[in-house]
Amino acid sequence: MTSIYDFTAETIDGQPAPLADYRDKVVLIVNTASKCGFTKQYAGLEELYRKYRDRGLVVLGFPCNQFGQQEPGDAEEIKSFCSLTYDVDFPMMRKVDVNGPSAHPLYAYLKAQKKGVLGTEGIKWNFTKFLVDRSGKVTGRFAPTVEPKALEGAIEALL
Repeated sequence: MTSIYDFTAETIDGQPAPLADYRDKVVLIVNTASKCGFTKQYAGLEELYRKYRDRGLVVLGFPCNQFGQQEPGDAEEIKSFCSLTYDVDFPMMRKVDVNGPSAHPLYAYLKAQKKGVLGTEGIKWNFTKFLVDRSGKVTGRFAPTVEPKALEGAIEALL
């Protein structure tokens, strides 16, 4: 597998979501959680999406419950929370694991492509962000503490 386009996820509504559908887009992939100290970043992610989607940015949210059980809800609860609390319009996927033997294959790929601090692969917490260019290449990995707005320069460079 040589790019994100080789993977398929599942939408929060349970439909197949081949990442090849995002070919020629700049993609920001984020593991999310509804009950996390960083949850307010949904607002910033939505702001980025609305600002840049017409120029080719897609934000993909992947709910994950591996960090402090901060995403305990089912798909309907997550979808409702995102919609009602943050008016999220960017694509949300089904809940996945991002670490360990049951990690979604996309996340295994992302972590291998862009390692974290000191060369570690594991995702450390919710709202870790991966930026992918229009050719499907992972160009950046950003810690949960990096606010979405801080990614504007990197996103604009790829648009």
